Formats: sequence, C-alpha cells, structure tokens
Amino acid sequence: MNISGLVITYNEEKNIKDCVQSLFKVCDEVVVIDSHSTDKTVEIAKEAGAKVFLQPFLGDGPQRNHGLQYCKNDWVLNLDADERLELDAIACIKNLDLEKTSYDAFELKRKNFYKKKWIKCCGWYPDYIRRLFNQRKTRFSNVAIHTKIESKNIEKLSGHILHYAYDDAGELISKIDTYSTIFAQSSLQKSSPFKAFSHALFSFFKNYFLQKGFLCGYKGLLISVSNANGVFYKYIKLYEKRLEEKG
Repeated sequence: MNISGLVITYNEEKNIKDCVQSLFKVCDEVVVIDSHSTDKTVEIAKEAGAKVFLQPFLGDGPQRNHGLQYCKNDWVLNLDADERLELDAIACIKNLDLEKTSYDAFELKRKNFYKKKWIKCCGWYPDYIRRLFNQRKTRFSNVAIHTKIESKNIEKLSGHILHYAYDDAGELISKIDTYSTIFAQSSLQKSSPFKAFSHALFSFFKNYFLQKGFLCGYKGLLISVSNANGVFYKYIKLYEKRLEEKG
C-alpha cells in the first residue's frame, strides 16, 4: 500500500524493531526521526528497514511535522515506538480505498497496557487515536506535548493499536514528571496552588470513580493517583515558573 510509516524516537532500542516491523505490514516505507539517541535505536531501526533522520527534539507536534517532509506518500501512518498494529487494524487499513476516500484522517482504538495487562478503566479504553492521515490535507498541531492530527473530516475504524505504555510504576512516574515539565515550559495559562490542587482532586475523582478505576485493583489506584499527581505537578510547576518570571 502507498502509506508512509512515521515514528519519532529517543532511546527506544527495546521498542523500535517491533514498531517498524508492525508498520511494514501496511506501509511501503517507514521513516524514523531520531532525537540523537545514545543507545542502539538508530542502528536497530536501520536494520529493520527504516529510513532514519536525525533531528534535535523540537517538541511533539513540530518533531512529527518535521518528519513529514521525508515521507514520500500522501498518506501517513504515525505510531509511537511503544505502539503496534493489532491484526484487526491491519485488516481495516488494507481494506481502505485511500485514493477514493473523502476523509482526511482515520482513528483507531488504542489498547493501553500496564505491565503487559490491558487496562480498560481510568479512561484508558476505548481510547480513540487519530494516526492515519493525508499529509496534503492536514498535519499535527504545533504543540510541545500531546499533539494530534488537526482534521474534522475523520472516520473511526474498528481496529486497534496496542500501546505498551509502562512496565512499572517508575516508568509511569518518570513520564508524568517529563510531561508536567514540558507543559509548564510551554503553557501560556495562569496558575495557582488552588488550581493545581482542585484540578488534581477532580482528576482522581474522574479516573477512580467516574471511569471505574476501582474495578482494576491496585493498577487502577496507581493510575488514578499518578494522573492526579501529574495534573498537580504541571500546574504547580507552571505557578513556580510565573513567580520566577515576576522576579
């Protein structure tokens, strides 16, 4: 099929081979944009058949948009390094007539895993994610974190992306710390200790009670508390940044 696979990486040697191989099941090329990894990510990606280009990290959206210039096809399928296509997603994509479709982008359902267990609570499923799109008609939002494909002309597919997000609590905490820092550095919002606390409290209530995290045992509690901590830290870091700017 005339689809370009696109992945951005930094130190993903444990994930990148399986990701590239998964993309080649529906793509005729895979492009990897690497932020100067210090492990074997680049070497492994090349051995798996990907075209690798180096670029210091520009932010989530800008980095992915930077990679589009190296994709030869109009249609692009973007995965993170820790994501794979499930068999039903491969079938859905192969059945599409991308030359005649009126849609600019397609969404797939994502199964998020913690310690290899599929987590269905805490808002982790169903998690629709927009990953297949026509780069001549739409691109990624130009934001530093949690970018998405900017298109309103979309179609939801029934296939799944497998997301092996976290192997342990340490990885979850580390990513939350990284994301909260990026948010604080890039946000133009105002913040306060009360805003940090109230938003974090609501985040826990939503994840653990409204989205039934209590049904997932300790994993649901861990995810709910971690998400709440992430919300608290991103707003409190932003508050500290505003104080520093005022001198």
